[in-house]
Amino acid sequence: MIDGNSAGVGEDTLNRIKKGAFLTVKSGNGVNTMTIGWAAFGFVWNKPIMMVAVRSSRHTFGIIETARDFTVTVPLEDLRKELAFCGSKSGRDVDKFKACSLETISGRQVDSPVIKTRGRQYECAIIYKTAMDPAHLDREYESSFYPQKDYHTLYFGEILACYETE
Repeated sequence: MIDGNSAGVGEDTLNRIKKGAFLTVKSGNGVNTMTIGWAAFGFVWNKPIMMVAVRSSRHTFGIIETARDFTVTVPLEDLRKELAFCGSKSGRDVDKFKACSLETISGRQVDSPVIKTRGRQYECAIIYKTAMDPAHLDREYESSFYPQKDYHTLYFGEILACYETE
């Protein structure tokens, strides 16, 4: 069992995610990484959970929809250029790993790989997903975050492993 402290869910992690982290997903032959700046941590169904959000317009969406798991790499070194690239380019058009010289290593508990960097790694099994229903969204958030009506799907992942890599 992983508790909040051993899962590396402190203020430092949350602040780093706001600056950008890599969400990496593998399903079949498809693998992609994208930049996220949002995540939520907590306990749901007595399990340590990380929730990530992916818009249906993203290339990663097509992969995560058929995946059983995902990983999140929170860099502990300066990867601003790589995060900016992976947050602005689509894996449909470019191999982000090659373009950014990002290497992956196998996950310890999941099929999706992690980014090989000095970072905090989260390996999560998808246990629930739900598409956002705009009827239940505050109008202020809709106009601020969804002017194009490209809503997120929320993926709740049980944190199976959390560790730091060098």
